[in-house]
Amino acid sequence: MSQFSLGIEEEYLLVDPATRDLVAAPDPGFMESCRAALGDCVAHELLQAQVEIDTPPCADIAEVADRLKRLRGGVVAAAEAHGMAVIACSTHPFARWRALRRVARERYDELARDLRILADRLAICGMHVHVGVDDADERVDLMNQATYFLPHLLTLSTSSPFWQGEPSGLMAYRPTIFRDLPRSGIPEPLENHRHWQELLATLADTGLCKDGSKVWWDLRPSIHFPTLEMRICDICTRVDDAVTIAAVFQALIATLHRLKRNNQSWRCYRRLLIEENKWRAQRYGVGGALADFGCRRLKPFAELVEELVELVEAEAERLGCAEEVRRARAIAAAGTSADHQLRVYQEHLDAGSSEPEALRAVVDWLIATTRADTIAP
Repeated sequence: MSQFSLGIEEEYLLVDPATRDLVAAPDPGFMESCRAALGDCVAHELLQAQVEIDTPPCADIAEVADRLKRLRGGVVAAAEAHGMAVIACSTHPFARWRALRRVARERYDELARDLRILADRLAICGMHVHVGVDDADERVDLMNQATYFLPHLLTLSTSSPFWQGEPSGLMAYRPTIFRDLPRSGIPEPLENHRHWQELLATLADTGLCKDGSKVWWDLRPSIHFPTLEMRICDICTRVDDAVTIAAVFQALIATLHRLKRNNQSWRCYRRLLIEENKWRAQRYGVGGALADFGCRRLKPFAELVEELVELVEAEAERLGCAEEVRRARAIAAAGTSADHQLRVYQEHLDAGSSEPEALRAVVDWLIATTRADTIAP
């Protein structure tokens, strides 16, 4: 990937349109249909109820948006041809993880042997955004600086307010599940690329972790590509929300790069403090407040979004993604997928629906919204 180019990975869930529950074991022909339409850009994830798409490296945000719409559209079309529907959210409103089946692959079998019940509980989906950074040492330096903004990006993406049939009380429950894995969460600061390679070598040589891709930090130098890989986000139900977050992350990395060229840098704060903001992002979403450690007070998220847009706007203009970046204000004002899911749920309860009926209505909203704005192959 070239400097500041973009790539996105998204994970979706397969749903039975009649029961609205997850499909434990899809027809094998489904993946054949996906691959026939989308080639190597689509694959199974850990569970048979999950499917993952990967865009190729994209030159700009317009190409990312087009690729996402076409890839989502291809998965939706294949699912419908095999009697299923697709939802883009990080947790299903009421599915039970014990009823799901893993994909038969050696990597996933190894995960199950290593993680035991933790692997079985990974009925969660996320979005990863890659931004190209040519210099290896700079990738590490920009990771250290960009870590401060990870809770902001999570807040814009929240889509997992339910877990196994209950409102969790959180706007993003997915990070709670993922946090139980080793080598996960907010990254620790590193001095340079050599420091990163030494860490991976120590993990491998001691037998703790021989595969660097299993360092599951929320932001990391990619193991396979010359990119910074942002992994903290829930998957967005709306394509436009995903595109906005990718644009903000791209413009942020470009902004920090420009500051570095001018002998400036964003201050790095203690991991504990970033974890506190991550928790607030999970718990309260766009309606909450995060700590501004520079002025040492909580700020409403809408105010922080305004500051973030202003910080990156010059680079966003240069990259051609300013319109998408400014749309972060609309997400903060109107809410994320989590906000809309909870609204649908409460509206149906208020209208006299039972809890199971209200949860199925949430799934219906997810199906319709995931399908919207896609482009059929």
